[in-house]
Amino acid sequence: MADNAKPLLIKRYASRRLYNTETSDYVTLEDIALFIREGREVKIVDLKSGDDLTRQYLLQIIAEHESRGESVLPVDVLTDLVRSYTSQASSVVPQFLAASFEMLREGQSQMLETMTRANPMAQMPGFEAMRAQQEAWLKAVGGMVPGASSGPAAEKGGEDLTDIKRQLAELQEKLSKMGQ
Repeated sequence: MADNAKPLLIKRYASRRLYNTETSDYVTLEDIALFIREGREVKIVDLKSGDDLTRQYLLQIIAEHESRGESVLPVDVLTDLVRSYTSQASSVVPQFLAASFEMLREGQSQMLETMTRANPMAQMPGFEAMRAQQEAWLKAVGGMVPGASSGPAAEKGGEDLTDIKRQLAELQEKLSKMGQ
């Protein structure tokens, strides 16, 4: 069984192939992205030199998603990031970004906890399955910040929240019918 507290070690061979040391097989960038989405920490090292390549590969994963139109980072944020590399702001930006994402994670955790604790439906059969689905959904959109995306979803604005509320109400109604 894998130890999820310990980072998953991925070794990069001279051929640039990536090797999962836990499962003893080769993996792709998409596999690594999936491990991360599932909550797993990864560490990618060069087999020959031992250099840590994690940052390089994470940036490559982000660049590939962005190039496929899965935009999470608005152009003005990307522009500010580029500027931060050439200014004195580079010393503050990493801490600011880390704190911002930590606040986002904490907010999601608190929302899930509140939904479970304050909801009288928590005692109904099937509620745990619904909560697990919501938790998975929140984990899937974990990196998204409201207003940060572009494209058709961003143009809708508050309609997304309305759709989510409607879907949640439909799920709650189905669960209440199951409990009768």
